[in-house]
Amino acid sequence: MATTKVDYGAKREALKGAYLKPKQKRSATSARGIHHLALISSDIERTIKFYSEVLGFPLVELFENRDLASSTHWFHDLGHGNLLAFFDFPEDPMPPTRESVGGMHHVSISVPRDQFDRIRGELDKRAIEYFGPDRVENSLYFKGPDGELLEIEADPLEVMEGRPLAQ
Repeated sequence: MATTKVDYGAKREALKGAYLKPKQKRSATSARGIHHLALISSDIERTIKFYSEVLGFPLVELFENRDLASSTHWFHDLGHGNLLAFFDFPEDPMPPTRESVGGMHHVSISVPRDQFDRIRGELDKRAIEYFGPDRVENSLYFKGPDGELLEIEADPLEVMEGRPLAQ
């Protein structure tokens, strides 16, 4: 049986040619930004402590989930009006996270270099495994309390590996 080799570089170039327009020719986005990204937590206090103490993202709100009285909905401040939210479902436990089509791969959060270094120190102190910046210059990848893959990025917003995005 013969296998056909796919030229993924050519596929990416074709997609760029068809859809990626120079900034001056792009229409304005209809969005203001991400209001919040909501993840599911198995333990409220463990999650709050991790995101507040290890990552430095303060808890800014906590209330009953409007759809389920046993569920709590809470929010951490990521700066610039961005929020990371969580739900718990204590009466309907969820299966562990896994990478799947249509699912989330990781959340990448930009922090200033001093916070990047502080977070790396917290991960080291708590023996939380990560990779980077050996393979990736300005990023640390690690798992949160429920297995969610997180990336802490030292590059500023709209920059990746020192290269401006969306230009």
